[in-house]
Amino acid sequence: MAKIKGNANLIQNFQIVLDDGISHSIIVDLPKDDGANLGPTSLHLCVMSHAGCYATIFALCAKKMRIPIKALKVKVEALKPKEAGTITEESFQITIKADAPKDRILRAHNITLKTCPVGLIFEKAGIKASYKLEIEGKQARKDD
Repeated sequence: MAKIKGNANLIQNFQIVLDDGISHSIIVDLPKDDGANLGPTSLHLCVMSHAGCYATIFALCAKKMRIPIKALKVKVEALKPKEAGTITEESFQITIKADAPKDRILRAHNITLKTCPVGLIFEKAGIKASYKLEIEGKQARKDD
């Protein structure tokens, strides 16, 4: 079993340094109204982490499937209704540029959805996610 560590150290006001206990750190803060806006909020970081995790897992799947990726962009927009107090929905806009048949790219996407660790956490938390894929590439266009 792997252990993943996370540490938080309050610097001042709402500026907090997060680190992984190894060698990486990031500052989270609150927007100007309450904080100094020196970094994303922790909730924004969660959404950013989901986008990053999707991109990482997709890239790993594509590598295993020998799909050469020329470009991959993942944009996520999350909804946080006031009454819920947290994120309830996410919409992904994913742009993939690769010279591979569309069905292989879609297979890598589906594997990514089933294995993305952050996505699985969000799914278990009941957060609805929708995905819109834009696939570009010579072979992808041929097999549309």
